[in-house]
Amino acid sequence: QVQLVESGGGLVQAGGSLRLSCTASRSMFRTYVMAWFRQAPGKEREFVAGISWTGGSTYYADSVKGRFTISRDNAKSTMSLQMNILKPEDTAVYYCAVDVSRATVASRTAPNYGYWGQGTQVTVSS
Repeated sequence: QVQLVESGGGLVQAGGSLRLSCTASRSMFRTYVMAWFRQAPGKEREFVAGISWTGGSTYYADSVKGRFTISRDNAKSTMSLQMNILKPEDTAVYYCAVDVSRATVASRTAPNYGYWGQGTQVTVSS
């Protein structure tokens, strides 16, 4: 069974930093586009950042550009999201996802991703 496990969420004050990690149970994900999404209460799941399978191309939502950095280590089947200068509006459950369609560009649309982690809560206090 394929599993994606997120970790690193927590409570932080505005202006602080957190680093999220996502570990895939199968090395096959090394060849797929991966992404982070988030969902705040009462809101739709939204794209945060995506990364090509080589790690050479990255994509960001405008709301996080310049503050968040996505990366991956294919040798360890892991993906990370470094989040700096956090704001209260970043509060959400963060999910990692894998696009198994052999896409080369990270889609910003959640239904395009076939595998999801269980999510990790990030809470930013003002």
